[in-house]
Amino acid sequence: MITPTALLSVMAEPTRLAALRILWDGGEHCVCEFMAKLGASQSRMSRHISELRAIGLVIDRRDAQWVRFRLNPALAPEVRRILDAVMAMVPDPLARRAA
Repeated sequence: MITPTALLSVMAEPTRLAALRILWDGGEHCVCEFMAKLGASQSRMSRHISELRAIGLVIDRRDAQWVRFRLNPALAPEVRRILDAVMAMVPDPLARRAA
C-alpha cells in the first residue's frame, strides 16, 4: 500500500512528476522516451523510475531488450484520485517544449 507520505514525496521531485505526467496517458514508455521528452540522462531517468516502481506507482514489462513502464493499474482508488488531481494541474512536458 502506498502511504500518503511516500506518494507526496515522490511527486515532489520535478523530474519524477514530469515522468508521471507522461505515464498518465495510460500508455507504456521506455526510458529512452523519458530521456528524449525530459532532456534527462539515462542514469537519472532510471533512478527516478526506480523510485516510482519502489512505492508501486509504476510497473514494468520486458519487451525483448526494452523495458516498458506504465502506471500500475492496481492503484488504490484513493491513490488514483490524488494522482489524477495532481496530474490535472501539471502541464504536459511536450507542450512546454512546443511553446
